Amino acid sequence: MNEAEVIQVFKDSGAILEGHFILSSGLRSPLFIQKARVFMYPDRTEKLCRALAEKVRAARLGPIDLVVSPAVGGIVPGYETARQLGVPAVW
Repeated sequence: MNEAEVIQVFKDSGAILEGHFILSSGLRSPLFIQKARVFMYPDRTEKLCRALAEKVRAARLGPIDLVVSPAVGGIVPGYETARQLGVPAVW
């Protein structure tokens, strides 16, 4: 997937919000990405995580033994990326 295709998945999911947001850093932004709106859809999650797994494989980083993701927001994409790589997932 290229950048435009990824952005389109987020747009199709209603995950790109426009307005006035104060980020946890204190900075302000006119855009906010609510990734949970993408990960509600298994087909979209699979598509994004398959593309990520392909990039990981293409980087030839060596054998991947495990995918570790942060709870709570990273559990779904971590699991699906691990599934695409054929390795266990933990959080």
